[in-house]
Amino acid sequence: MLTLKVKDMSCGHCVATVTKTVKGLDPAAEVGTDLTARTVQVESSVDAAAIVAALDDAGYPSVRI
Repeated sequence: MLTLKVKDMSCGHCVATVTKTVKGLDPAAEVGTDLTARTVQVESSVDAAAIVAALDDAGYPSVRI
């Protein structure tokens, strides 16, 4: 499981965009978000670097924790 810190995720719209971005790479991905902690957990067959790059392109830079 990949856990990311997404410091710019601050509202429900952000959560939806982050989720949509990950699902765009892997429709079968399981995505869990914690808005309070600003973390995202992803279970996917897609490479972690590709997920981080896609989130960055969507305007949500993230770091692996």
